[in-house]
Amino acid sequence: MDFTFNEEQTLIQDQVDQFVQKEYDWETRQSLSNSDLGFGEDNWKKFAELGWLGISVSEENGGFGGSAIESMLIMEAFGKGLVVEPFLETMIMSGGILDNHGSDQQKSSVLEPAIAGEMQLALAYAEPQSRFNLSDVVTEAKEEGENFILNGYKSVVMNGPSAEKIIVSARTSGSQMEEEGISLFIVDAASEGLNRTNYKTVDGKRASDITIENLSVSKENIIGPINSGFAILDSAIDTAILAISAEAVGAMEVLYKTTVEYTKTREQFGTAIGKFQVLQHRMVDMFMEYEQCKSLLYMATMKHEEGSADAKKAISGLKYQVGKAGKFIGQQAVQLHGGMGVTDELNVGHYFKRLTTVGTIFGNTDYHLKKYTSL
Repeated sequence: MDFTFNEEQTLIQDQVDQFVQKEYDWETRQSLSNSDLGFGEDNWKKFAELGWLGISVSEENGGFGGSAIESMLIMEAFGKGLVVEPFLETMIMSGGILDNHGSDQQKSSVLEPAIAGEMQLALAYAEPQSRFNLSDVVTEAKEEGENFILNGYKSVVMNGPSAEKIIVSARTSGSQMEEEGISLFIVDAASEGLNRTNYKTVDGKRASDITIENLSVSKENIIGPINSGFAILDSAIDTAILAISAEAVGAMEVLYKTTVEYTKTREQFGTAIGKFQVLQHRMVDMFMEYEQCKSLLYMATMKHEEGSADAKKAISGLKYQVGKAGKFIGQQAVQLHGGMGVTDELNVGHYFKRLTTVGTIFGNTDYHLKKYTSL
C-alpha cells in the first residue's frame, strides 16, 4: 500500500496543523470548552471559509469531492489540539448521510447551509437499551396521512444542544432488534414534541438526551427509502469510527511527546526521571502503541476507500486497538506526570478524558473485539 499523501492532502494537513498550533493554544481551547456554546462560532465560520466543512462532500453537492483520507488528516490535527468544534457530528456523520442519501430538497435546505457554516447538525441514533447495537431501535414512527408521528427517546446525542436539524432513527416496521424497518428522519430541533436535556460531557464537549412525543414529520423528511435506514446508519458509523480514531491518534501523539519532554526536566534523587531505564521502557511502550494505531488507521481508511471486502473487519480492529492504546497511553502519561497529571490546569488529564470517551463512542473494546472475531 502507498501511504504517501498527494500535494492537496499535504496542503490540507499543513493548513490544519498550523491552525491548531498558532490559533488553538490550550488556554483558548479551555475558554471555548467552558463557554455557554461549548465551541467557537468564529472558528466554525473560518472552517467554512477554508473549505474544511465541505472537504469530504461530493462536488455535485457543493463540496470538494474529498474522501475519508482528507477527513482523517483534519481529525488527526484536531486531536492534537483537542478541538471542540463539532466537525465530526455535523459534517462527517450527519453531512455524510445527506451527501450520500439525501434528496435534492434535503441537500439544498440542510447540507448546503451546513457546508457554508450556517447550520449545525446532529445524529440521534443511540437509545438507553441499545448499547452499541444500531438495529436495537424502539423509537417508533407511525404513518398518518402524509406525515409520520414519532415517539421515543434518544440518548447522548452529540452536538445536540447546538443542532438546528437532527437526523433521528425510528422504527417504521418490524420488531425491536430487526435491521429491516428502521428509517431516518430529518427533524427541526425546535419542533413541538421534541425536548432536549443538554449537558456537558466529561471530555468538555456537549450532548443531549432527547425526548420525542407525538412529533409530526413529513414524509419528505425521510432520508433514502423507507425501512432502509440501518444500512445508511451502519455505513455512516463506520466512517465516523475512522474519523474519531484519527482524532485519537492525534491526541496520543501529543500525550506521549509531552510525557517524554516532561521526564527530561523532572528530577528525582538529583537525576532527570527520563534517565531511569524502567521509565524509558514505559515510554517506548507508549510510542509503540501509538504507532500501531496510526498504521492501523491508515490501513483501515484505505480499505474503506477502496471498498475492500474486509474493510469492516479492519475498522473494528482499529477501534479495538484505539480503545486499548488510548487507555494505556493515558494512564502512563498521568502516572509519569505524578499528581499534576490529574489537575484541571494541566492538559494531560483532559487528553486522557477525551481518549477514554473515544474508547466508548461507537462501541468499546469488548464490542469491537467480538465483532472483529465474528467477521
